[in-house]
Amino acid sequence: MQVSLSDYVWGAGVATDLVNTSATVMVSTGDALPDRGALQRFLADHAIEPDALADSPTDDDLVDVHALRDVVRDVLEAQTEEATVAGATSLVGRVGRGPALRRDADGTWQWYAVSEVGAALADELALLVGIGLLGVLRTLDHDRFRSCASPTCTGVFVDTSRAGRRRYCMPDRCGNRVNVANFRTRQRAGGAPG
Repeated sequence: MQVSLSDYVWGAGVATDLVNTSATVMVSTGDALPDRGALQRFLADHAIEPDALADSPTDDDLVDVHALRDVVRDVLEAQTEEATVAGATSLVGRVGRGPALRRDADGTWQWYAVSEVGAALADELALLVGIGLLGVLRTLDHDRFRSCASPTCTGVFVDTSRAGRRRYCMPDRCGNRVNVANFRTRQRAGGAPG
């Protein structure tokens, strides 16, 4: 697998979504990666085509990705920039080789981190996530690593939006829940609209 050093948004998004598949975040529905099929869908949904995956994920791949998910959460929750750099660098170091200069689809030269031949699926994901997190830290700032603002959620995320105002780990889920709760509170306080 090769990961562009300039495309940090992809890796940061994968990090956010991976961490938030955990049963500790998905309390009402349970683990969003309960089996190999769910892992396969996660990879497809994020356009991840790891070299390690010739067919479909194995049970060992699933166990390893669950373990990776916990490590990535620790990196996202790191309190200092230095701890974030150390954690993300460790992720890249699991499988990454030095940067390589390669042409992209448009024929433009780009820097890529490249996984070692024979790397495991979780290690290739670690490379993608690590590069993304380091890119966010360098390009945006450590304050883009956040906890969900929903009072009922334990999710974490990396805000790669231009404005940097994202508040929820899953805006469609957590943000909507907060908005509905606020609406209901206003309705009870002000009576029915007339």
